[in-house]
Amino acid sequence: MGNRRRVAERRRTNPAVIGAVLAGVVGAAGFGAYALFGGGSADDSGSHAVSDEKPEVKTGPLTRAEVTGAARAFLTAWQSGDAPRAAAATDDTAAARALLTGYTKDARIKDVTLTAGRPTGTRVPFSVKGTVSHKGTEKPLAYDGALTVVRRIGDGKPLVDWHAAVLHPDLKDGDRLVTGEAGTPPVKALDRDGGELTTAKYASIGPLLDGLREKYGKEAGGRAGIELRVVRGKAAKGKDLSDKTLLELSEGTPGTLKTTLDPALQAEAERQVARKARSSVAVVRVSTGEILAAANASRGFNTALQGSLAPGSTMKVVTSSLLIEKGLASADKKHPCPKYFTYGNWKFQNDDKFEIKGGTFKASFARSCNTAFISQAPKLKNDDLTRQAQQVFGLGLDNWAIGVPSFDGSVPVQSAAQMGASLIGQGGVRMNPLNMASVSATVKAGTFHQPYLVSPDVDGRELATASRRMSARTLAQLRELMSYTARYGTAAEAMAGVGGDAGAKTGSAEVDGQKKPNGWFTAYRGDLAAAGVVQKGGHGGSTAGPIVAALLKAGD
Repeated sequence: MGNRRRVAERRRTNPAVIGAVLAGVVGAAGFGAYALFGGGSADDSGSHAVSDEKPEVKTGPLTRAEVTGAARAFLTAWQSGDAPRAAAATDDTAAARALLTGYTKDARIKDVTLTAGRPTGTRVPFSVKGTVSHKGTEKPLAYDGALTVVRRIGDGKPLVDWHAAVLHPDLKDGDRLVTGEAGTPPVKALDRDGGELTTAKYASIGPLLDGLREKYGKEAGGRAGIELRVVRGKAAKGKDLSDKTLLELSEGTPGTLKTTLDPALQAEAERQVARKARSSVAVVRVSTGEILAAANASRGFNTALQGSLAPGSTMKVVTSSLLIEKGLASADKKHPCPKYFTYGNWKFQNDDKFEIKGGTFKASFARSCNTAFISQAPKLKNDDLTRQAQQVFGLGLDNWAIGVPSFDGSVPVQSAAQMGASLIGQGGVRMNPLNMASVSATVKAGTFHQPYLVSPDVDGRELATASRRMSARTLAQLRELMSYTARYGTAAEAMAGVGGDAGAKTGSAEVDGQKKPNGWFTAYRGDLAAAGVVQKGGHGGSTAGPIVAALLKAGD
């Protein structure tokens, strides 16, 4: 049923049948009883003599007879299925006729019985019973409604004050009732081993399952259920009101869809993020790009795949590849790391204002020296980092097709201080854990493999590719930088116990208005690459680092 919420049918406990109600009304008001089944006239005034005098325009409060007469005319015509006559008993004939016609044609409601309640002033309550029928499937419908009688401007004739809510209380003006397929068919998503993916097993995958249904519901072989629903008009959607299910005639039959998620890694990812508020993590297979796990502490939004956050110093992996390729840095050569560096009228500094005198680029990378990178900004073109991210790492082109909605990273062309800031993952650079896991995977694999959750064989979609690879020299040095950082740098504590061919990079991204930065961590080991973020958590090595390291260990 998509994002529509199911509502219970409403019934009055003891609806007053119209004949019984009016028996009491006759004694009090002195007019003949009307019944929906009697086919009486809308005008209770009886016969009149012909006169040449101009008809008198009725004014003043409506009498009880006028209220009940107008209500009877409308309800009798509606019950008989005569939409034109029912609409003529309202003050907005065109709008009423369209909805009343759709009540039978689009909502497929038949065998309607209307029972009026006791009038209160100009308001007349009534109950509705009918049957919703669609292609051989039927289900009873019952709800309560109400109408109000007003005088028509001009001649004072009593008419029903028309609003969509007269037809059904959940309708807003501009809405309509429709019975048919309940949107996209449901999907039974499976992990790579054939086990069903549910929120009972994996608490944070609700948004991911919604994305799979939206993308593959029709292709997975399922069949949508049948329902009576309110389809919102423009006015209601402008108020953030979604379509609403009123009655479910039949449940849908789900199709099956296999994903790349690894059940053990997904379970571990869920355990890890559950321990750390505002955390998210993603794991990919280095050699293929398959997404093996994606989890979020927050249940409402898939930050791991769709987040858009400054990645901080984890972006230095991409920047380092650029500097090495351009001959502006080399792992074992001396490289400046001053306390401060001013560029574009901004004064940049290192964490705790440290400096490394006479150190190598490898030392600066391992300790995450900001000025070591920003000091090279004057030697770069404004679009150099953007081109490197797009051409080598497949980022920022908005062309990933992973199988569900995703954000593919953004490295916009910037100038002056903002360009300098982008070199250390600030400025306008935006990433999520999946993007940064892919960065580590590209370093380990030597080439970019677009991450994916559903095999492209399912729907024949084309995966994104990078236009070029790093040179062998650049790649070897970049791996050396990440390996050294995992053993001796800011990532060493988190990576302790992660053996084998491993590399890592920490990051901390400052965010305006936050006391603590967002902590980032990206790493690889063997055929696994992972990245995580803990928003408002502090330094990445102590926040996101343990989450990522635990998943690399779990991949044994």
